[in-house]
Amino acid sequence: MLSWRRDVLVLTPWLAPIVWEGTFSRGILNAQYMQKNLVTGVVTFAVRKHVQFIEGFIRSANKYFLAGYRVNFYLFTDNPEKISHPQMAPENHLFVIPVHNHSRWQDVSTSHMDIINTYIHSQFQYEVDCLYSIDIDVQLLAHIGVEIIDTLVGTLSSWQFTTHHENKAYETRPESQAAIPKGEGDFYYTSSFYGGSVSEVYKLTRDCFKGIMEDRENGIEARWHDESHLNKYVLYHKPMRLPSPEYYWDAELSSPPIIQAKRMCSVHKDS
Repeated sequence: MLSWRRDVLVLTPWLAPIVWEGTFSRGILNAQYMQKNLVTGVVTFAVRKHVQFIEGFIRSANKYFLAGYRVNFYLFTDNPEKISHPQMAPENHLFVIPVHNHSRWQDVSTSHMDIINTYIHSQFQYEVDCLYSIDIDVQLLAHIGVEIIDTLVGTLSSWQFTTHHENKAYETRPESQAAIPKGEGDFYYTSSFYGGSVSEVYKLTRDCFKGIMEDRENGIEARWHDESHLNKYVLYHKPMRLPSPEYYWDAELSSPPIIQAKRMCSVHKDS
């Protein structure tokens, strides 16, 4: 890793790199990873009105996500018949998987962990080495390469780097399985982009969904749903690599000067 950036934190207290523009050499990393012949999976969900984002996501991800490497895109949707199969790069493949809809968007969100975990066990572990979950309502704007590859990867939330950071906070109610005691947190991570090795993502999704179900049985819903449970998990199972908010920027926010390259950005939803 390069480290000419002096305006941002580039290493966590547990010595995991935080990936910013200017802190890595993709050429050096490509020379290392091309020999490994890795296959990476990307899981995304397009249910209900989110089908409107499929074309933009697939087109930009096919161009910018791990370009030159083999990538399987797993698209879960409740409208598989409406999916047109776009022209993919030779090394990429798109798999459309039917999934049931839920009446509430919160239930759609929290079901993701269970679905990912189930498919890792039945299918993904045999097809890919690494697996990343990415929200469908994003646009990739620049290359995202092997600098994001590691055993467990958590992306820092863009909200943490603005004056509105209090709007995205940990679940603190002790009765929730997602609760983080005050003073114990280190970073706040987005659930819009996370991943790692198949085995580590399996453990993450298993434990998060277990917490979600225990909360549900007790009549509790964590403050930020699956994202709250993700933050609880990675607090005690530290990510080995942390993409900066340059790798997922929330379109609601204006970006500070430290954001030198927006590689992926959320897109505004139609009402």
